[in-house]
Amino acid sequence: MHRLGSRNNHWQVSEATVDLRRVPQPAQSIAVDAQPQRLVLDLAHTAVVVVDMQNDFCHPDGWLGSIGVDTSPLLAPAAPLQRLLPELRQADVPVVWLNWGNREDRHNLPPSVLHVYNPDGASRGIGSQLPPTGSRVLEKGSWGAALIDELRPEPQDIAVDKYRMSGFWDTPLDSILRNLGIRTVLFAGVNLDQCVMHTLQDAACLGYDVVLLEDCCATSSPDYCTAATLYNIKQCYGFVTDAGELLRQMNAPDTASS
Repeated sequence: MHRLGSRNNHWQVSEATVDLRRVPQPAQSIAVDAQPQRLVLDLAHTAVVVVDMQNDFCHPDGWLGSIGVDTSPLLAPAAPLQRLLPELRQADVPVVWLNWGNREDRHNLPPSVLHVYNPDGASRGIGSQLPPTGSRVLEKGSWGAALIDELRPEPQDIAVDKYRMSGFWDTPLDSILRNLGIRTVLFAGVNLDQCVMHTLQDAACLGYDVVLLEDCCATSSPDYCTAATLYNIKQCYGFVTDAGELLRQMNAPDTASS
């Protein structure tokens, strides 16, 4: 018999037989301190989604830097992610890189999306060419759409292009997560109050358990935007913890309890 499909959604097949039974993955339970309540997670059904840690947002020569935004705070998630992601991969937790990478012709982008970043039609918006790199803003395959140098994907990681603040609209993100048997999604990246929050909200509305990794997120917005985002996640959508707590408990598996 041969396995056909993903780790949590596969058949066993041969020339004569197809076995449709899904064999449950053994639970990998850990308990973590979080807000508003302590959580028990099953890493066997958990993925981490890292949002927009790409040059156009985080590098001083990228798009935000070119329009005068201080991008230095947006590099803050890199260090905790460098520590956390290898441990998650070791635990067979899928790592999903969700980067804004538009079609070259931008035919799937309505005026309402383009206007946010180019309100007068003549500003430096999506698809504009940036000096000194020559990269086109948020375009798939461009330098600006690539991950920052501080974060390196591994071959088993999953890359998904997005075209809105939410990574679920017009993308395969939902079908990928469901096909992998994911029920809990850890969120990291930038901007916390924009693309991270929008994607997290949609995940919650689609029925996923959502957990924000606070120290793995950042924003260039004012501090009150961070405060409001954290409040709303804890009040309306899910839970907030951090990479340090997750790593501590992953190295102490006997702490899981109901």
